[in-house]
Amino acid sequence: MIRITNLSKVHHRGETEVAALRGLTCEIPSGAFTFIVGPSGSGKSTLLYLIGALDQPTSGDIEVLGRPLSKLTALERDRFRRDDVGFVFQSFNLLSNLDAVDNVLVPYLPQGIAPSLRERAISLLNRVGMGKRLHHRPNQLSGGEQQRVAIARALLKQPRLILADEPTGELDSATGAEVFAWLRQLHAEQNGTVIVVTHDHRYIQPQDNILKLRDGRLDEAPAA
Repeated sequence: MIRITNLSKVHHRGETEVAALRGLTCEIPSGAFTFIVGPSGSGKSTLLYLIGALDQPTSGDIEVLGRPLSKLTALERDRFRRDDVGFVFQSFNLLSNLDAVDNVLVPYLPQGIAPSLRERAISLLNRVGMGKRLHHRPNQLSGGEQQRVAIARALLKQPRLILADEPTGELDSATGAEVFAWLRQLHAEQNGTVIVVTHDHRYIQPQDNILKLRDGRLDEAPAA
């Protein structure tokens, strides 16, 4: 379970303070497929980045996998992001000089790649329908194919937590539906917790957990 308590985040833009989150308190069940929804500027992406320890709150706390993130040292936060969290972003974040396999392996390249890890990367790419595109670079892939590479990269470490920020934002509707189908299938197989920020409610299913934000607070009104 992810427990969020009285969470606030203030961004400073010159002399102006912008409150992205305002005392947010909620829980996200372990193993759930959760959507964070709400209008632009409601704090959706800010919350996702705080859960993934990509940023730190102004006040309040987040407990993830039994650990309060505020208690982690900088090194422990790095390890948390590296070992426990898989990130999927709207912009794909693939390296242009690497093929699909090496883009999946990017987090491990500084440590050296064991043959078993490369085999797992190839297996994941096959699982998401990229078996015939293993050695293609990003500029040779469609947007949907690039996002599938990014999903394989996120899942390589077998994370307990997958965070996706508008993962279909740059894709057409049909390709977006395909990407969500892969996310759901792999979520079911690995039994992790998935949290997705999206503006598009078409991908939400009745069994999903939904957090609706408005003006940095939890909105109790129906999300869809």
